[in-house]
Parts: sequence; C-alpha cells; structure tokens
Amino acid sequence: MSTADPAEGGTGRLLLLLGAAVVVLAFAVAVATAIGDFAIGLGTVFLAVTNGLGLTGADIPPIEQSVVWDLRLSRALVAALAGAGLALCGTILQALLRNPLAEPFVLGVSAGASTGAVCVIVLGIGAGGLSLSMGAFAGAFAAFALVALLSNGATSGPNHTILAGVAASQLFNAITSYIVTTSGNAQQARDVMFWLLGSFGGVRWPDFQLLIGVVVLGLAICLWMARSLDAFTFGDEDAAALGVPVARIRLILFGVTALVTATIVSMVGAIGFVGLVVPHAARYVVGPMHLRLIPACAAVGAIFMVLADIASRVVVAQQTIPIGVVTALVGVPFFAIILYRARPQT
Repeated sequence: MSTADPAEGGTGRLLLLLGAAVVVLAFAVAVATAIGDFAIGLGTVFLAVTNGLGLTGADIPPIEQSVVWDLRLSRALVAALAGAGLALCGTILQALLRNPLAEPFVLGVSAGASTGAVCVIVLGIGAGGLSLSMGAFAGAFAAFALVALLSNGATSGPNHTILAGVAASQLFNAITSYIVTTSGNAQQARDVMFWLLGSFGGVRWPDFQLLIGVVVLGLAICLWMARSLDAFTFGDEDAAALGVPVARIRLILFGVTALVTATIVSMVGAIGFVGLVVPHAARYVVGPMHLRLIPACAAVGAIFMVLADIASRVVVAQQTIPIGVVTALVGVPFFAIILYRARPQT
C-alpha cells in the first residue's frame, strides 16, 4: 500500500489556492475597471481590454475604450502590484526582524518618502526637473541609508534595526511637519495630506511598467532565498549554524524591501497596514514555510488592495477617499487581534 507524500499534497493545495486567487484577482480587477462615476458593463470592459491588447477590433464607443484602457485598468493593476509588493515586504521583514508586528515602513522608508514629496510639493525643489515620485523615491532611500548607518548595516540584530527605523521615522516626520507648518499654504497642506494617505488616482501605464519590474524582481529574489528566511525565524545564530550567510542575506533582503517599498510609496503614497495584516492572514492559510508563504502573500495582498481601492470609490457617493483610510479601517482591528493573541498567558 502506498502513501501520499505530504509535501506533494501541500504543493497541490498551494497551487489550487493560487489558481483560485488568480481567478478572484482577475474578477476584482474587472470590477474595479467597471465602476466609477461613469459606469461601464463588464462585457464592455472585456472588449475594451482585448481591443487594447490587439486581440479584437470590437466596435465600442471611443470614450469607453479610453476610460477602460487609459485610466481604470492601469489603476487597478497598479493597485494589485502595490498590494503584492507591500505584503511581500511585510513577510520578509517579519522573518528578518523576528517580530510579528514588523511591516514595510519599519525602516523609515515611508517617512523619508513623505519628506521628499513635501520638498517637491511645498518647497518646489527640483520643480520642472524632479517629479513628485522621484522626490519621494530619493527621500525614501535617504531614510534607508540613515537606518543602515544607525544600525551598522547588516551586522546589527533585529532590535537595533527596529530602533534605528523608529529614530529615522521620527526625524523625517519632524522635518515633514516643519516644512508643511512653516512653508505650506492650506491647499498645499491638503495635497500633502491626501498623498500621505495614499491614492491611485494619478497612476498610468508607465507606472505599471516600472512597478511590475520592481515587484517581480523582488518576488524572484525572495523566493530564491526562501530557505534562508526559514532559518532566520530561529535566530541569527541558528541560521549561521545552518550555513546561512546571515549578514549578506540580511543586507540583500533589506535592500529589496527598501527598493520595493520606496517605489510603491513614491507612486501612490504611504498605505499602511497591508504589510502587517496580509502576511498573518496568508500564514494562517498556507503555514510558515516561506516557499509557500511568499507567493500566497503576494496573491492575497494584490486582491486585498484592489478590493480596498474599490471600497475607496464606493463608500462615499461621488467621492474618492484615500486608500490608506480603507486599509486602516481593516488593519486596526486586525492589529488589535494580533496584540491580544500575543499577550502573556497567565
């Protein structure tokens, strides 16, 4: 009598779940493309997409073709990539820092990006030659460099890195507040606040092309190092005893998370709680092994962000609320659950 290999069964289950996630994601993207002030039927959305891909030549109104292909589809796909990227970064940081509350902005990247964006919006630094995204990207990597300096690069432990991230975040948040308070007018302050809470309103196909390259590269590197990430969960010393080059792996993965997070934040602003909530949800479904957890997190994060974008456009009639508000409304209760489950048992 033969017995089934548990590993094979687990892989089959994972592939089934990922296949289902792809179907759900495709439907969510279609719905996100269809809804808006100018509603478009799902059938027309499908034809507009196949027309844009050059697969068909269906006769649909030019305005609907333009709205679907030029505006809404790129927005929905960027939302999916942003969710996947933030969830991926949260998974990696929770493993590297051995902290279930770690998330992509623990390295101060969000605060640095905010400062860079404010310098462009309020101070006009680089006006005409430096876009908002480039300013935010420069600020994000300035913050990451500061954290690396304060924590002695890849040789420090998780606690040092977290403390360095907190210090960098406080510094850049203070700089941002000072600039807005002393130099900005009411309209600039409103623009900064809306950007800080996240928005997909301004993204287009060039943003998608850049983001898909960054996220796919980060996903590939993280999958390649999945076994090492499993070792990190036992601590640096145990990982080194298993033959893992701790300092090199930590430096590479910190760099990957900083690159992915900085790219996302520079495009759509700071969107919190995705990198905190999604890894725990995915871990509950597929377990802690990173070779399974990483693709599951990317899939769940993509679906979550697209659904959050839909909610941001339908919760309030004829008004789009910042995406960060929606993710926080979901993330805060989940955060409370994590804290409750992590409480000391008496």
